[in-house]
Order: sequence, then C-alpha cells, then structure tokens
Amino acid sequence: MATLFKEVNYNLATLIQQIDLGVIGLPDIQRPFVWPDTKVRDLFDSMFKGYPVGYFLFWANANVEGTKGIGTAQKQKHPNLLIVDGQQRLTSLYAVVKGQEVIRENYSTANIVIAFNPLEGKFEVPDAAIRKNPRYYQNISEIWKPDADIFEITESFTEKLEQTRELTREDVKRIRQAFNALKNLENYPFSALELSSNIDEEQVADVFVRINSQGKTLNQADFILTLMSVFWEEGRKDLEEFCRLCRIPTKSAASPFNYLIDPNPDQMLRVSVGLAFRRARLQYVYSILRGKDLDTGEFSTERRDTQFRRLQEAQAKALDIQNWHEFIKAIKIAGFARQDYISSKNNLLYAYIYFLIGREDYGMDLYELKKLIAKWFFMSSITGRYTGSPETVMEMDLARLRTVTDAAGFQAVLEEIIDSQLTNDFWEMTLPLAMATSSSTSPSLYAYYASKYVLDAYGLFSKLKVSDLLQEGLRSKKSALERHHLFPKAWLHRNGITEQREVNQIANFALVEWSDNIAISDKHPSEYLPYYLERLDEQERLDMYHWHALPDNWEIMTYADFLVERRKMIAAVIKRAYEKISR
Repeated sequence: MATLFKEVNYNLATLIQQIDLGVIGLPDIQRPFVWPDTKVRDLFDSMFKGYPVGYFLFWANANVEGTKGIGTAQKQKHPNLLIVDGQQRLTSLYAVVKGQEVIRENYSTANIVIAFNPLEGKFEVPDAAIRKNPRYYQNISEIWKPDADIFEITESFTEKLEQTRELTREDVKRIRQAFNALKNLENYPFSALELSSNIDEEQVADVFVRINSQGKTLNQADFILTLMSVFWEEGRKDLEEFCRLCRIPTKSAASPFNYLIDPNPDQMLRVSVGLAFRRARLQYVYSILRGKDLDTGEFSTERRDTQFRRLQEAQAKALDIQNWHEFIKAIKIAGFARQDYISSKNNLLYAYIYFLIGREDYGMDLYELKKLIAKWFFMSSITGRYTGSPETVMEMDLARLRTVTDAAGFQAVLEEIIDSQLTNDFWEMTLPLAMATSSSTSPSLYAYYASKYVLDAYGLFSKLKVSDLLQEGLRSKKSALERHHLFPKAWLHRNGITEQREVNQIANFALVEWSDNIAISDKHPSEYLPYYLERLDEQERLDMYHWHALPDNWEIMTYADFLVERRKMIAAVIKRAYEKISR
C-alpha cells in the first residue's frame, strides 16, 4: 500500500521564508503561546550545539478553493502546507528570528528575548543580572534583521566588552566564531513529513495521535483552529478576542468578563458547533470546516459554504455578550457563584449550549429558561454527568433534541433527564455514599457549598452570609471562609485516627471565618462549641444546625457515627436547595 506522506528537507531560512510568503500556515503567532521562554532558550542552545531538535509534520492543503493566508500581514500565496505537529517549536523559531511578538496565555503581547554569551556559547533568558552583564549579547533576534551586519555586531560587542575586561586574541577569535555560528543557524537543517492532500481530517488527527503516544486533546484543538484559520480566519479571531476579554475586568464597556470561567477558543467553538449542528464530538468540527455531510460522508464546496453560514450564525449567538451574561446568571441561580466551586468546564459550557438552544432556537421565556438551566447545571454538577466520557454523553443528550420542534418539547427533554438522575434513591443512598470521600474537589462537596448560596445560609458561628463572605472578586491573604475540621485533625490524630481519608472526610468539614478556624485550633467539639453557641439565640442555633447539617448533640457523638449521620443531613440540605431552585 502506498504511503500517505513524503519526507522533505528544509533549512531554517527556508521555513521562515515559506511562512512569510504564506505557503506554510502558522496560526500560532496569533494564538496564546504556551512554551516558557526557557524552553525556547534550550531549543536554540541545542541547535547551536548541532543537536537534532525533532521534525515537523505538515499536511498538504492542495490550495483548496477559498482558503486564505494566515496571519495579519497580506500573504503572497495561499497556504498549501498546514502544520499539524511542531507548532510551538516553529512559532518559537519564527518569533525569535523575525523579532515577532507572541501572545501569552493571559493574552498579553511580548517578544521572546534570548541573550547569548559568545565566550561560553551559552544562551539565557535575560533577568536583571544578565541585562547588566556585558558578557551577554542581549537579544539574538537582532542578528537576523535584514539590515544587520554580523561584522559590525561582533566588533561593537567586542569593544564594549573590552571596556570591562582584558580580552586575549583567543577570546576575540572565539567571539567572532560564536557570532558567525549563531548567524549561520539560518542553515540549520530540519526534516518534515508532509501528509498527502488526499487524506481527510480524521486520518490526519489519527496520524497525529499515533505519532504522539499521549495524543493530547489540546493538540487536537490546536489542529482544528489551524483549519479554522485557513477557512474562516475572522471567526477564529472573534473567538480569541472573546476569550481574551473574558479575562480582563472593565468598567467602560460591555464585556464578557466574569468570575466563573475563562474559556479557551476551542471550548467556545464547541459551543457554536453544539448549537448549530447538535454535535459534541470535536472530530465533527473537521468535517464541518471541510464541507462533509455528517450523515453520508460526502464532501462538497456548496455544503461547506452552507455549514459555514450555520456555524457563523451560531458563533455570533454564542459570543453575544447579552446571551453570555444571562447564562452566567442562571449558573448563579444554581448557587455556583465562584469559579473554584465549578469542577468541570465541560459541564459549564455544555449548559451554555442548552441555554442557547432554548433561547435562540425555541424562543423559550428567559425567566423559565434560566430556572431550567439552573436545575440542569445543578443536576449535572452533583452527578458528575460530564466527567467520565463527556463528548459521548453530550452527544447522546444532544441527539435527543434533534427531533424537538418547540420550547415545550425542549423543556420536557431536559426535565426528563433531570428527573431520571435525581431520584429518591439518589438523594437517600447515592449522594450520602458519594460523600464518603476526602476529595476536596468532589462534585457533591461543591454542590453543598452551592446549596448554602441558594439557601441564603450564614457561615458557621458567623453573623455574615456565605454569599457575602465568598463574594466574587474579593481576595485577601486569608480566605474569608476556610474549611474547618469539626473534629480537629490534631485531636483525631491523638485519638488514633490518622488516615487522611478518614480525617479529611467531606462530612468533617464546615465553612467558618478564618479567625474562628484559628481560634478553634485542636480542641474537641464539646470544648469549643459552647463558646460559639453563646453568640446565637435559639432560632439562630436551629438555623445554623440546619444550614450546616449538624445533628443535635453532635459534639458528644463518636466520630464514626457523626460522619454517617452528617452525610445524610448534607444530602438533605442539598436536596432542599435543589427544590428551592425548582420552585
């Protein structure tokens, strides 16, 4: 059988030239750059020493009609090679050689600056000490500027260094040789495997996974956004701008900024695809961007244009700031008002798909829709619905909506799924058992915290509400509320209970103000409780015991009995919160 690839050799200068011309599509120069500068330093160090630094994997795009050049500058040619593997490496090389800014993970822009010590043949990311050290040429990007004269650079560096120390003839010779070798990295050889234009996106993705034993989903998303750059560059830019603005507080204009989620472009693309095509698997995006019929498997330019229009319309709705913030309100109705209490971004973004379907496709009343989405998110959070095989489960959920024609049908489908999950057995058996864990990221623990928001609860022994103490955006050296061991860790250890799984049981924790947490220290509950109960009248005590799921006389119970009883009571508190959301 014929191979689906060929091997092609390049040097660094040719690769850079092909990117500039637009022959090689390199979108990462406009996307968040995740390599640390130290890794870029090591890349140039390896090249300088003549070590191999890996290969690139390209996919021949065959100048598909309607494709665009990649990047902000106008390209002379359409990209006919898309980089599938080695994007961060090629981005590093291009950014340093061209002195091109990159966008960091926080969406700020910066240059990658690498300093060079020619006497030692050593590269560094300059810090304050390096910047003051005359033995270092501060930015190797200057070497490859079009008007740079390597002889002038070498002479200037040598003269400045001689002002601080005496150089031997051997030192001067070593400096000249080092600068020449650095300049000549333009001729450093690279090998690339070019996949045939005859294979489709699924095959390309499969090749990538097979040659990268870990096959990370993030890289699959990178590949999809590479395709998006070719077929719909403006759409990808819109995704990235939305995600950038989600991270930046502002007082002067409408903004998607929020305290619950900092989405990534591929995640918002998932939302658009879910809304437009009722699909959840990332692999379907390949097909949509190439004009493949998801049912017949056939490709056509006309279908690509049609599917792109649907995707464009859906993305406009997904990135609509009003839609976004109305959805965020629905999540807060469910009590999840802090990012660190949301255990799954998938869960949040899938809920957004349902919100958009309900609002945009079925015109559901906004008040009723937000209540429905709050119930849905509460259910999917507490059950961990999208933690195992999220794409598979979401695909099945969306499939149930493909035949729905109106708002009533949409609501009925979601209500049916919710009721099938939150049964009496779930509340009375499944949920208490799920809390027999010490996991600090348990979905049931986060649901319990959310319930305190919903029930308007006060912090344990506090005159302040949980919602006030955990108000979004507030940051201090000490958390306003801390997780307190009701039976203190030190006391348990003194009494022979040392296993972390037992000591850190969910049922042994309560949210108290940090000052009370410190004051309680390692005292037994029967010792510290009377002092704190003096703060409360009888009704306040009853409310406190209700909100915090404390059995009567819990302070004199055995630790094992206390855990069993409190798990049941926490489950009952969560159920009451869900019932309040549902009213």
